[in-house]
Amino acid sequence: MSETVRIILNGDERAVPAGAMLAAALLGLGLTRFRTSVHGEPRAPLCGMGACQECRVTVDGRLHVRSCMTPCREAMRVETDQP
Repeated sequence: MSETVRIILNGDERAVPAGAMLAAALLGLGLTRFRTSVHGEPRAPLCGMGACQECRVTVDGRLHVRSCMTPCREAMRVETDQP
C-alpha cells in the first residue's frame, strides 16, 4: 500500500499519494475546475509540464502556483475556484 500525505483542499482535509504532483492528486480527487479564466471559463490542467499554466492554484497563501510542478507535502493548504 502506498503512503499518503494530508493536504487541506478548500478547507477540507484530504489524503493524497505521497510524492504525487499536486495536479494529479487533485484530478484523482475528482476536481475538474482549478481556476476561472478572465472571461469566466473553467480551467484545469492541460499540458502537465508547466507550459500552459492552466493548473494554477493557491498554495499556502501563494497565488498562481503551477500544480503540475508542485509535489504534494504534508499539511499544504490548497485553494481552487471549486469548493
